[in-house]
Amino acid sequence: MTRLGEPLIRPAPGKRKEQRQMKHTALFAAIAALPLCGCAQDSSSSGKPDTSATNSSKKALVAYFSATGTTKGLAERLAGAIGADIFEIVPEQRYTEADLNWRDKESRSSVEMRDRASRPAIAGAAPDLSSFDVVFVGYPIWWYREPSIIDTFVESNAAALAGKIVVPFATSGGSGMGDSTANLQSLAPGAKVKEGRRFRASASADDLKKWAAGF
Repeated sequence: MTRLGEPLIRPAPGKRKEQRQMKHTALFAAIAALPLCGCAQDSSSSGKPDTSATNSSKKALVAYFSATGTTKGLAERLAGAIGADIFEIVPEQRYTEADLNWRDKESRSSVEMRDRASRPAIAGAAPDLSSFDVVFVGYPIWWYREPSIIDTFVESNAAALAGKIVVPFATSGGSGMGDSTANLQSLAPGAKVKEGRRFRASASADDLKKWAAGF
């Protein structure tokens, strides 16, 4: 049926065959293009470069000091979450409960923390820090900064830490990182010390992994 005033026009037989061939060709081309479009979307669906391989290729160490076991648990969870090596900074003379009494001005920890030059001895040698790309340094916050034994560790390994990324992390009942990040940078001037973070003792492995991925 035609509209009023419109003549009925039929293409010649040869023309109809040519039109059918053109439609088939266009249909095949459209179908063939579909998998290619899907692959292109999969490879760049986020619109951002994939940096996960770069981050995972970095060799990391979690070095920590823990007087009561709180920081130990956090450090072990962090190392497990990111597949890092782990090293415990053990004092040559272990701290007793009396040593940790912050209310006693003459307790061992109080005396050490009043003296910025105090460098408590560490038992055993640290691993070769020059073989790592990132070194996470964990400790409890004492008197609003890092314990003096952490100063011993960082200062004595300053040469090996040159050019390395150093990331402090801490546990505390409520105090923040204080000036510990700046302190560590001054003790290892050749290192790239990043801004540290205080965690709850119950911080999950997933939270720690997400945080560590930024380094």
